[in-house]
Amino acid sequence: MKKILLPIILISSYIAAQAPAGYYDGTAGLTGYALKSKLHDIISEKMINWHYDDLKVLYGQTDLDKYYDHDATNTQYLLDIYSEIPSGPDAYEYTADQLIAGAGAEGLGYNREHMMPQSTFSTSSSISDYPMYSDLNFIIPVDAFINQRRSNYPYGIGNNTNHYIFTNTSRISNAAIPNYPYTGRVYEPINEFKGDIARTLLYFAVRYEGKLGSFNTAYSASANITPATDQCPLDGTEERAIDLPYVAMLKQWSAADPVSQREIDRNNTIYNLQKNRNPFIDHPEWVDMIWSETPDNIAPAAPGSLVSTQQNAYFVNLNWTASPDTDVLGYRIYMNGSTTPVAFTKGTSISIDHLNPSTTYTFTVKAFDKAYLESPFSNMVTTATIASDSYAPDLMITKYISGTNNNTIKNNALEIVNKTGHEVNLNNYRINIQFKNNTSGAIYSGDTYELEGKVGNNETFVILNPKSTLSCYTPAQAKFVTASDPMLFSGGNYVELAYNKTVTVDAIGVKYTINNNGNVSLYRKGTINKPADTFDINEWDSYPSNYCQNLGTLSTSEVIASNKEFKIYPNPAYENLYVSGETEKVQTAQIIDLSGKVIYTEKDPFRNKKNISVQGLTTGIYILKLDEKVQQFIKK
Repeated sequence: MKKILLPIILISSYIAAQAPAGYYDGTAGLTGYALKSKLHDIISEKMINWHYDDLKVLYGQTDLDKYYDHDATNTQYLLDIYSEIPSGPDAYEYTADQLIAGAGAEGLGYNREHMMPQSTFSTSSSISDYPMYSDLNFIIPVDAFINQRRSNYPYGIGNNTNHYIFTNTSRISNAAIPNYPYTGRVYEPINEFKGDIARTLLYFAVRYEGKLGSFNTAYSASANITPATDQCPLDGTEERAIDLPYVAMLKQWSAADPVSQREIDRNNTIYNLQKNRNPFIDHPEWVDMIWSETPDNIAPAAPGSLVSTQQNAYFVNLNWTASPDTDVLGYRIYMNGSTTPVAFTKGTSISIDHLNPSTTYTFTVKAFDKAYLESPFSNMVTTATIASDSYAPDLMITKYISGTNNNTIKNNALEIVNKTGHEVNLNNYRINIQFKNNTSGAIYSGDTYELEGKVGNNETFVILNPKSTLSCYTPAQAKFVTASDPMLFSGGNYVELAYNKTVTVDAIGVKYTINNNGNVSLYRKGTINKPADTFDINEWDSYPSNYCQNLGTLSTSEVIASNKEFKIYPNPAYENLYVSGETEKVQTAQIIDLSGKVIYTEKDPFRNKKNISVQGLTTGIYILKLDEKVQQFIKK
């Protein structure tokens, strides 16, 4: 039977639901899509991404049924929201070891259910994409038979045409979602868990902002399921994310089924395991605050004064003046007359990369607003890349550590550096790997790990396995922490950094063969300044297994080699460091110590001043980095 909690327990549980102090710093005063984007930044940073196979064990911490039929302090059974009967005994139950692949009836075992189906984000039917593939926040244990009947149908409200009615009365029916044009099949859960599902889907829309535009917004069902086409509620936008009639349904579900103790406990446990949270469990009021935009039906005015401010061999920089409309969300950049944008940004400047040397390009820009109406084109600018320059054409792998690898320790790490001369959008990059089938001997592609966010010029970052015990670097220091297939490499594997899913940027080993890079750490030689899509061992220095020196740092000589086109004074500095030059265009200032560690960052540092405070620094030598330009200074 469902447990009844006393008021005093409810009060203490509410307190326990709160996020750690400071977790949501920066959200005060924000609403709408600005709040959504800020939450994305918070819950994406430092997320630990476990392997899909780890979930079976982790469910013993996240999903035990302590709320309905069992003693909260002593149960081995999992809570399955697809089959739970809140008002009485369940028809069947599972322990964590009853994971199965398929089932011909209810009650035979459970599956790991992606509440946002894998078909939304997976590269193909044979390759799954991390971190989405194993994100505990939206992957739950559910009855295998119900899960397979649900397929990749959306959640929704059903009409009177039922295709399956399950033991707890959840059902597969034809859709009757108000104002939503989709009339195909939906899976309607019982009322007890509709709020749980709504808050989970909205978590997905926040967590993967920046990648949503590359996900599938309409996907095909299995050939043996009719109708043949299902409707994904994602609408292809990054900010709004979900079709508005579907959002309205989710808002209703969240309001009618408030946050439960089960959600609170699961959120806290996942935070301990993954280091990120579902913000709508901590703050359910944010659902309405985000999806409350009331856009007009007037397209924004065109941006103006588009110019190319810098031309290099592989990239150009573009600047323009903002559209005057106050509801502009961002700008889409079009190249060479294409009707498909080559990039988008929320600001008024961008680097367009992956260009060819000595080539002429044309660019135009459109603004788009909260209704996703586009402005007319800006003026067109024609610009040409130069024949060569000193920058790397793309990101490059600089360290590969293949270390101790057993059930409890996986000392695998990759270091990647950006020497391209501009900020790089990592959402277009991934790490791929190939494995050998021990039975057939065939080489096959493993699952992939997608990078995300941005990395500045001369910035180095590390991808680390969460089970690493390397002496010089911890998961807390790494930009990406993942137990996905690419970070399970050993000497026989081929590992690559890829752009746009399949274009090899840099490689360790040779494709479609068994390599011999085991029990070794490879460090890129300092004379190598660009990536290579074909592996050459002569570009690398070899060290023993688990060798770990200067991981995640850029050498001082590499940083100082950058352009110096501004002046700083006084030098040495005591309390303030003043900067002369065109400082009004500087977007980011950073102070870097001689190990390459960024110790201070300030956005728009010269909006209302001409100085950077160094009062809090200890005495020593530092590097001031203003966007892509650097200068060394001494703090007295």
